[in-house]
Amino acid sequence: MPTSGTGISTDSPLLRAAQHGFSLLELLVVVTIIGILVGAVVLSVKVAGNDPQAEQEVRRLRGLIDLLHEDALMQSRDYGLMLTTGGYRFYAYDYKQLKWLQVAGDRLLDEHALPSKQLELALELDGKDVRLEKAFATIDREKDPAPQVMILSSGELTPFKLDVSRSSLPGRYSLTGELNGKLAVAENGYASR
Repeated sequence: MPTSGTGISTDSPLLRAAQHGFSLLELLVVVTIIGILVGAVVLSVKVAGNDPQAEQEVRRLRGLIDLLHEDALMQSRDYGLMLTTGGYRFYAYDYKQLKWLQVAGDRLLDEHALPSKQLELALELDGKDVRLEKAFATIDREKDPAPQVMILSSGELTPFKLDVSRSSLPGRYSLTGELNGKLAVAENGYASR
């Protein structure tokens, strides 16, 4: 029986078992568990991260305003955007009747309700918050509707900042419009990725 210089037997079964490493199966199980945990963390960060519905609504509205800005320049037509906390609607100014009218026959410019009751719009004009109605039903249809944002045939746009947020999340998406018609989208308050 072999012994070491200290007089301890080197042929013991306990010492032999301690010298063996991990088996391939044990390593694969550990790597699989780590992969599952990392996947769960990534998914939870995405759930707690930005809000895809709010981002989609901001980008949809930006596209429509861009489209109407170009149309206003080409057709010499003025458009207006009326907002509520739960949606928006576009108008065109009729110079014969001298009032804002809903755009007939264009589904893109019809009244659009936000897809979720938790999403909410907030408008700021000239650095001041604008009180928005909860729904279009509360707006007096007999009176001449006054859109909050105007897209003019001169190429000008009412400067504004529109926030789309969800009541259950701290962040928001902002759409900012400048007098020259330039639009910008920003993400604020979401966890960084």
